[in-house]
Amino acid sequence: MKNCYAIILGLISMVSIELSGQSEFKTLNYLYGISGTRTAAGQHNREPNAEPAKWTNAIFETTGVYPKLWSGDFLFQKENIDSRWQMILEAERQWNKGAIINIMWHSCSPYFVEPCGWQDAGVLSPMSDEQWEALITPGTQPNQTFYKRLDELAIYLDYLKVKGVEVMFRPFHEMNQGLFWWGGRPGPRGTSEIFRMAHDYLTHAKGLDNLIWVWNIQDLDFEWAEYNPGEEYWDIMTLDVYDEAGFTDENYHLMLEIAGDRLIGIGESSKLPTPELLEKQPRWVFFMAWAELVYRDNTKEEIRDLYLAPNVEVIKP
Repeated sequence: MKNCYAIILGLISMVSIELSGQSEFKTLNYLYGISGTRTAAGQHNREPNAEPAKWTNAIFETTGVYPKLWSGDFLFQKENIDSRWQMILEAERQWNKGAIINIMWHSCSPYFVEPCGWQDAGVLSPMSDEQWEALITPGTQPNQTFYKRLDELAIYLDYLKVKGVEVMFRPFHEMNQGLFWWGGRPGPRGTSEIFRMAHDYLTHAKGLDNLIWVWNIQDLDFEWAEYNPGEEYWDIMTLDVYDEAGFTDENYHLMLEIAGDRLIGIGESSKLPTPELLEKQPRWVFFMAWAELVYRDNTKEEIRDLYLAPNVEVIKP
């Protein structure tokens, strides 16, 4: 009975892909194909971009297999911006090995220079309501800076397009997290607006049809629908969970309620889910551990047990 349900769910999902015009993406076809039965293991590779597979390789040393999902970040510090090409070339290598590619963007505020820091004049710099309105108003200085930085990212993403690499692109993550300059602004002219701006610019003006758009929130509250950019703007909805208590049925079912037949994933975590949890919550199509935190909050035995479970997708050497 369980297998019949999985087959029916997969067929429904494939129909959803066809109706949304996204069937050209190998990544989406794959993820819809495993939805309801298996979950892809993922690993984020944070700083430094000069070592863009550092934590992916660490997982291999621990488990003997590679994560099915590789993740990188454009980042914001000088040394990491200078090493963006290393990160992009690693994305290409990982794709050719059979990995799903996820790229994030911890961006500097449009009101400050790039490169920038983390707090002062950086990623966590607060923005007033007046500054926000200026940012989303066409032609203003911060608005022009916003698009100029998208122009810079487009060079790298276009290279991956030419190489046939599909990218799950996750800008402005944790929309309901008010610490980031972009976050904590619900409603149609809030955080979701710059997500739409980026989507339309990169998709239409830059012609980047290799991007799979990931909408991301954190398990801080239950007002996630207030940050929805609109169904035409995202392909996958993800939830960031930073302790074991976050893997609740309430969180899982709210994700399903909002996403419907669309894909859902665990966008970031420090404490990993267990194989048993993924059996109970089978619609998570991937999880992504956050860089070094995977070793802070999980034992090597727990990591091995998860990566070698039959319902977890990995890359075997």
